[in-house]
Amino acid sequence: MVNKVFLLGRLGKDPEVKYLDNNRAVANFTLATNEVFLDKTGNKVEQTDWHNIEMWDALAKNAEKVLKKGRTVFIEGKIKNDTWQDKEGNKRSTIRIRALQFQVVNSNNVNPENTNPEKNGNSADGFEETNSDILPF
Repeated sequence: MVNKVFLLGRLGKDPEVKYLDNNRAVANFTLATNEVFLDKTGNKVEQTDWHNIEMWDALAKNAEKVLKKGRTVFIEGKIKNDTWQDKEGNKRSTIRIRALQFQVVNSNNVNPENTNPEKNGNSADGFEETNSDILPF
């Protein structure tokens, strides 16, 4: 079974990073993705979806350093569903994306700095900056 998601979008806000016990870190932010299509009358419609993104540990620390509101980022991760009961006993749920790695997309033609931790021997960081001209979509 597979639980894998790929998103290319813009950050809606700077990551909020919290440091927990044992030097653990978690970063949370929103990511906007856009879809453009023609409606029944032929008018161009742009639809924006917002995704709640969560990153942990070294990935969260990297996000704190390089991710800023408005930056374009490619994220690979998995879908997480949380369910709970609120104070009134109503069942609640939310969906978030737990990022496993990310790449900052550089929209100009400058060669990006390669900070891919897999090439540096530390795959837990999962960060690489890339040029949007080389993405396959």
